[in-house]
Amino acid sequence: MTRRFEIGDHVSWNSEAGPVSGTIIVIHTGDFDYKGHIHRASKDDPQYEIKSDKTDHIAAHKGRVLTRIP
Repeated sequence: MTRRFEIGDHVSWNSEAGPVSGTIIVIHTGDFDYKGHIHRASKDDPQYEIKSDKTDHIAAHKGRVLTRIP
């Protein structure tokens, strides 16, 4: 089952550098270009753009790798 999130949710995920947290700023429900690559998304399996708390970097991830944090 795909985890569902909303804009403004605070989430965490594991990156190559370790745990990262941030806030969801965009929800994609269709395929989209991100940093020169096509990312696959659908209404049933959306992808989320998340702004990192520490660096203001924007990342795109599917819900299955995200965890909601308080």
